[in-house]
Amino acid sequence: MGDLQKIFNPRTIAVVGATEREGTFGRAVLENALASGDRTVYPVNPNRETILGNPCWRDIGAVPKPIDLAVIATPAATVPGIVDACGRTGVEGLIIISAGFRETGEAGRRLEEEILKINKTYGMRIFGPNCLGIMRPPVNLNATFLPENPEKGNIAFVSDAGSFGRTLFDWGMSSHIGFSMVVSLGSAIDVDFGDVIDFLLEDPHTKSIILYMEDIVGDVKRFVSAVRCFARSKPIILLKPPILEDGDCAGLTHSGAMAGPERVYDALFRRLGVVRVREAQDLFNAAGVLYSRNRPRGPRLAIMTNARGIGIIANKQLLCAGGKMAELSEQTIRDLDALIPPCWNRGNPVHLLRDADTSRYAKAAEICLKDPGVDGLLTIYTPQDFAPPEELAEALIATAAKTDKPLLTAWMGGREVQRGRERMVETGIPAYETAEAAVRAHIYMTQYERNLELLQETPAELPQDEAPPKNHLKALIRRANREACSILTEDDSRKFLRNYGIPVIPSRMAITLEDALAAAFDMGYPVVLKVASPDIIFRQDAGGVITAIDCEAALKIAYHHILDGVRQFAPQAKVQGVTVQKMVERIDYELILGAKKDRHFGAVILFGSGGIDVELLKDFSIGLPPLNQTLARRLMEETGIYRMLQGYRGKPPADLRQLEKILVGFSRMIIDFPEIREMDINPLAICQGKAIALDARILLDPNVFAEKASAYAHLVITPYPTRYVMPWRLTDGTEVILRPIRPEDEPLEHELLTTVSEATIRSRFYQNFKQISHAMHVRSCHIDYDRDMAIVAETRTDQKKRIVGIGSLTIDANGVAGEFAIIVHDDFQGRGLASKLLDVLIGIAAERGLKEFYGFLEPTNGRMTALCKKLGMTRSRASDDLVRVSLSLVG
Repeated sequence: MGDLQKIFNPRTIAVVGATEREGTFGRAVLENALASGDRTVYPVNPNRETILGNPCWRDIGAVPKPIDLAVIATPAATVPGIVDACGRTGVEGLIIISAGFRETGEAGRRLEEEILKINKTYGMRIFGPNCLGIMRPPVNLNATFLPENPEKGNIAFVSDAGSFGRTLFDWGMSSHIGFSMVVSLGSAIDVDFGDVIDFLLEDPHTKSIILYMEDIVGDVKRFVSAVRCFARSKPIILLKPPILEDGDCAGLTHSGAMAGPERVYDALFRRLGVVRVREAQDLFNAAGVLYSRNRPRGPRLAIMTNARGIGIIANKQLLCAGGKMAELSEQTIRDLDALIPPCWNRGNPVHLLRDADTSRYAKAAEICLKDPGVDGLLTIYTPQDFAPPEELAEALIATAAKTDKPLLTAWMGGREVQRGRERMVETGIPAYETAEAAVRAHIYMTQYERNLELLQETPAELPQDEAPPKNHLKALIRRANREACSILTEDDSRKFLRNYGIPVIPSRMAITLEDALAAAFDMGYPVVLKVASPDIIFRQDAGGVITAIDCEAALKIAYHHILDGVRQFAPQAKVQGVTVQKMVERIDYELILGAKKDRHFGAVILFGSGGIDVELLKDFSIGLPPLNQTLARRLMEETGIYRMLQGYRGKPPADLRQLEKILVGFSRMIIDFPEIREMDINPLAICQGKAIALDARILLDPNVFAEKASAYAHLVITPYPTRYVMPWRLTDGTEVILRPIRPEDEPLEHELLTTVSEATIRSRFYQNFKQISHAMHVRSCHIDYDRDMAIVAETRTDQKKRIVGIGSLTIDANGVAGEFAIIVHDDFQGRGLASKLLDVLIGIAAERGLKEFYGFLEPTNGRMTALCKKLGMTRSRASDDLVRVSLSLVG
């Protein structure tokens, strides 16, 4: 049971709670089901023999045929019993329309828990409760109580809220938006956003997804995995109301205080490639424009209009939203000079003047779109009697057909311009009623392209240890837990930094004044003194830091001053001594690098402007581990201080590659230690271009010691699975490393695929290619390790790396079976590598609980056919050109 394919396209539907009474959910659902094409519908109601002329069944168990989908529209108290009856009858899935559950309080929540407990026995998939149901116009399914059917289209709309979600749906229908699917999740006790997105990934009718999300996402890891996979090729647009009460912002570190839920949500959606809109009216506008035929290569927008004022307003809004105005080339200015009367403004926005006719508009658009410095064009039209709106629309349609750049339009006005606007929409040109809406659409387009670049960019390989030694640090944490110490000392915190390649300033713990004097003498003046106490987090506030100590006498005074001040500020604090630190006399830039465990999304990383004013400046960005070189750079680019780090007012630029390496090392530390609840490195000082940590603080999570969770339960994105890295030898003794593929492997994979024979390519891809594109490498190298796996065989000769074989496993969306594929370079065939790669993949498939391991072969591929037969695989004809081989993994 629980096949979503059957639920989303059911042959049989039961409506439990069906009735003839007007104005009820039971009647509305039944009427829609009866109108849903060639499906068998069974009304269920113990008090009726017929309903609307159809035989009625007393209960679900009396229905004579297996039920793919049951829609329940009965009082909440009756639902658990009906769910149990459906399970006993073998129903595939349920939609619980009924309200009266968690939204009503504790009693309703207990009803939901009872439903889930009952369903553990049966494994049905459940939508709701308190939902609208589901619609699929392309297959003529309406399993809701809504009275209208939307137009067929390619946009899927998924919402977890019935009330405002219905409003958005009505809004979309009134705008003639065509839908491929409409899903209301309600309380989402079982089926959630991730499940639906996974289904839509394989749905040929869906080209983009709109999400309206009021609550959290449900199964976070499944959501993240599904969205990452979908967003690589098709846009997802999200509207999520902001969280008004930042209850997750209370922290004992700067990172804990600043990394609130809203900033974490933004970071997550950006990492996944989701475009988050801020206004309800932009939801459908963005969905349409993001799947338009042309998308911008960059952010530079040209604006042209016949009304100067609205052009200035559009310009201002673009700049305020972080957009960029295109700078018109000299050639473009000359061409426009020849077209527009001399009084035009000779710049961007292009003022075509009030008397601009259709010809001037169309020629100006063509000129601007040819400019290499223009990534997109917004044409604003106001009725001025010189260019008829429909005639102009037809002219711009012709212009748009000649370019691969996006042309957006704002046809401002009412009934007079409506038909022209509609005509452009019909031909795929985004058309808006206001210039402001068009500008926002451009911003969303550029955001989506930037997110897509992030998902597809090949990171540079950074020279770092994939798995630095960490057991000694685990022992340190266990000791702190035994001593009920949740805050590590600064000295212990620095050990973590050094272990992960983060430079730290020379420091020494001093318990007595004599220790402090000796430490200062050894490292040389000037020095800094800092109080060492697990009870004092922000030492500046307690007078616990004194800098620029340049001699022994000054150190004695500073030592007593710190201890006396701390006793007055925090008399109960446990003071362990002082930290003596070599003073950095010139700091060019102060940064903060930190981490926090979000209660929904696990560990997040924070980077930005540091120092004592960090919470006042609030110049920071948030990312999710794991980070690679590309993600580390983007994390820096999203801050204001990034521009300063490239050199500012005579200060030398920071070594950005070193910073990338530090961020990646820090990310690996956060991955390796779920015990870290919060952490600050503040400041991470930049001195003469190089970064060095001056201060560090680590807070531990006591819950980790009480719970037995998986190694990466604190992460929503699974990191590189080092457990699959292993040395091996070919049958001729050649050493290879077998390891999971990485995004950084694109150049090596390209070398493999472009140096093998056509026969080898055809045996892997069942066709030959004229060229191997970057997009192909993205699909194979940028994988989700939770969803797929690819093992490469790497050789090294004179320090030169080479991939000589790849075995991939793609797990089906239902998580039951996985498809394998193998390619081995011609120079390395016949040496046992294909057999070894298959064996490793079979082990991974079994580890993940798959029931079937299968692949496709050309009948002429004798070696692979013989190998699969040797491994006990069965064969069946898949087509004239392919044979399907399969291995059952069921014990």
